[in-house]
Amino acid sequence: MSKGKLAKFAELKEMPNVFQNFNWHQPQLINHLGNEVDYKNQWHEQVFGNNNPIVLELGCGYGEYTVAMAQQMPNHNIIGIDIKGNRIHMGAQWLLENRVNNAIFVRTSIELLANYFGEQEISEIWLPFPDPFRRDSKSNRRLTSGYFINIYRQIMEPDGIVHLKTDSTLLYEYTLESIAENGCTLLEEHYDLYGSNPTNALLHVKTRYEKLNLSKADTIKYIKFKL
Repeated sequence: MSKGKLAKFAELKEMPNVFQNFNWHQPQLINHLGNEVDYKNQWHEQVFGNNNPIVLELGCGYGEYTVAMAQQMPNHNIIGIDIKGNRIHMGAQWLLENRVNNAIFVRTSIELLANYFGEQEISEIWLPFPDPFRRDSKSNRRLTSGYFINIYRQIMEPDGIVHLKTDSTLLYEYTLESIAENGCTLLEEHYDLYGSNPTNALLHVKTRYEKLNLSKADTIKYIKFKL
């Protein structure tokens, strides 16, 4: 492990806008003081100090969408979630340096969400460029699989909305099938997102993955659905 990562991990532990879980079998969050915290059903009061809707970015990586949503949605509380701390570090540091107070990061596994958030505590979920897990044997790890939809239902409002942005045709088609199979409601879908000239400014935000265009995709796809 590089010294750069070690330094980031050390700094991450001291950031007041970052909460971390270090043990899958003990899903307890630790704050910047090293104390265990439990904000389930209390994120509004204990962390944000308001009753604004809470939006999650799952698999947030470097936090491009978390930061963008914090800026463009000042009347919402934004939480970026990822297991890789060295990536979260960039977004968390930017929020601190720019004194943006309506967003935080949680370092944990997405499978553990129901341990940290209560029923109907989340209003929206964004999935910008999640791993498509191309092998069929790993399809249940796709973030729009029935497995994860059931997790989302445990923490989201009844009309909670999920946004998927992807360059993977496989994940795009799989998600459309999963929406139908799991009783969700398709609200919007675009095989060529940018070709449709979306009016939502958030849909024009590009993650580092998208800028690198690792899959060499011809089009970026977008799906919006309701649980």
